[in-house]
Amino acid sequence: MPESRPFRFAVQSFSAPSADAWRERAKRAEGLGYSALHLADHVIGAGPALDPTNHPVQELAAVPAMAMAAEATETLRVGCRVFCQDYRHPAVLAKEAATLDLLSDGRLELGVGAGWLRAEYVALGIAFDEATTRIDRLAETVAFLKAWFAGMPMAFEGSHIRARDFEPVPAPVQRPHPPIMIGGGSRRVLELAAREGDVVSLNFNNRSGVLGADGVGGSTAERTARKVAWVREAAGDRDPELEIGAYFTFMGSGAEAAAEGMGRALGLDKEAMLAHPHGLFGEVDEVCDLLRARRESLGISYVTVPDTSLEPFAPVVARLAGT
Repeated sequence: MPESRPFRFAVQSFSAPSADAWRERAKRAEGLGYSALHLADHVIGAGPALDPTNHPVQELAAVPAMAMAAEATETLRVGCRVFCQDYRHPAVLAKEAATLDLLSDGRLELGVGAGWLRAEYVALGIAFDEATTRIDRLAETVAFLKAWFAGMPMAFEGSHIRARDFEPVPAPVQRPHPPIMIGGGSRRVLELAAREGDVVSLNFNNRSGVLGADGVGGSTAERTARKVAWVREAAGDRDPELEIGAYFTFMGSGAEAAAEGMGRALGLDKEAMLAHPHGLFGEVDEVCDLLRARRESLGISYVTVPDTSLEPFAPVVARLAGT
């Protein structure tokens, strides 16, 4: 296994009550030592389409929220875990990404994924292709983004993406391109991420199209170790950074009871929930030891927590970030 990377931490946010509150959240994340502020890329609000999926409402559009967060801070990186390739033409995404990187002085992390929330596709009238097609298109999207950032006149002719006879502008600040995060939970996506991504975001395999027991049960400690093995095998001599979303973060006393309750709802026992790589349960010392152990065994050094854990998780960030 490659030598361990220093820890870094991000926070992921879905909403803000006001512009001032959003700016203050970004500043607070920066002040507490978080590396990045991420959003997700979803469009629809609550209603008959979204409600059965168990997915939270993403109130803020990613691009303008990222731009505002970058403007309010000095060192905080901004990103999206992850942009859905099918919600915008890849040239639009590339231009927006290059603009964000330029105007943030090189603080963009560009996350991309194949798309998975079938109900949102249906609600928006977008064709939800088979997984094989979506993953093929994701590979092409990543190649297209890299071609755009290279700055040469566009002459891209793929099976899914075609663009030609113009120069891509503006040029991003980061070279050869902003760090590309590729996220997912299936073997094909993770192998693509290992070959082409700077950051591999280990996630659930959301084949069911909803958040729930299927995805969580497919990302236990044993299953995540298997995912990491796929990544390492596909990466070869490359050494992409491994990131994971700690969606189930509970700091402080009562952690075991919280894990037991969450596990019961998701079909896992307490021990499996406490060991779940997408969970962090315990006091600061316990969580720090757990993160060190996971970095040692799995190589995961980049952890994203929900914005509800921004403050409770901050002592861990203070102790481990950069170490």
